[in-house]
Amino acid sequence: MKSPAAYADIIQYRFNPLEKSKLWLWKLVRTVLIAGFCFIILFPLFLRLSVAFRSKVDIYDPTVLWIPRHFTLDNIKIAMEATHYFSALLNTFLISAGTTIIQLASCALAAYAFARLKFKGSGLLFGLVIFTIVVPPQTIMIPLYLTYRYFDLFGLVKLLSGKSSVNLIDTFWPFLISSATAMGLKNGLYIYIFRQFFRGIPKEIEESAFVDGAGVLKTFYRIMLPNAVPAIVTVLLFSFVWQWNDSYYVSLFLSKVKVLSTQLMDMGSALGKEPDLVYQSMLLNTGVLLLTAPLIILYLFVQRYFVESVERTGIVG
Repeated sequence: MKSPAAYADIIQYRFNPLEKSKLWLWKLVRTVLIAGFCFIILFPLFLRLSVAFRSKVDIYDPTVLWIPRHFTLDNIKIAMEATHYFSALLNTFLISAGTTIIQLASCALAAYAFARLKFKGSGLLFGLVIFTIVVPPQTIMIPLYLTYRYFDLFGLVKLLSGKSSVNLIDTFWPFLISSATAMGLKNGLYIYIFRQFFRGIPKEIEESAFVDGAGVLKTFYRIMLPNAVPAIVTVLLFSFVWQWNDSYYVSLFLSKVKVLSTQLMDMGSALGKEPDLVYQSMLLNTGVLLLTAPLIILYLFVQRYFVESVERTGIVG
């Protein structure tokens, strides 16, 4: 039960005009800020949706702002033909899904070792892992390319096939091998997310599993992974989206295989014969919309799990 003084304070607060004015002012400021941020974030998407269905006549019509006067699907058809959309979409999905699953396994194993297995130099190694987050990938571009152009694993290729090396360029192998060795795109960040989450799980759970006779690996996939679902969802979505939008590694390893990010860069040359630069810009915006459309659909289905996972893993900034 609350004391009479507490009820008096509540009544005074509710009926105090100054306090009510402060409350409504804060609600107004918060609403304006949220609406402003939403407009800044969603404006490029709304703009591309608007121009994707405009006809060429609507470009120079000053009365057309958001809703097209002459609705057409020609822009989408031209953009799909210029980017070879469906074949590039399939390749992009295969690379993104494959690397995501492999990165999930390799980064979780590495993070579990850093979080729970104590060995000499673990702190130094983890510091080097964090250092990979800030190192620009351009600094290792040449050795990385040469590694997969003349790939040989401890001389096994020459021993088994008689060749000095094997060329893995223009295949999916560079992405899969890099992900399996936890050296793929943003893997340092994923290891950090998993490590911080594993450190938050009580050690008593592991100790009880050890008492029951479970080993390190069995404890990992029977105890740690089921409790790390928020971290798994976070890494899963981050990895898939970043690989989907990546243009650096795909342009480095793939020159013949079509993916959406590189096809979008080549779309400008494919539309070079179009004399109208404004219309060409509208077609490029349509291509950007086609690139991001699968991610938008994915986010509509998983946004609740994504927000919850980010909140529970403690990612800020």
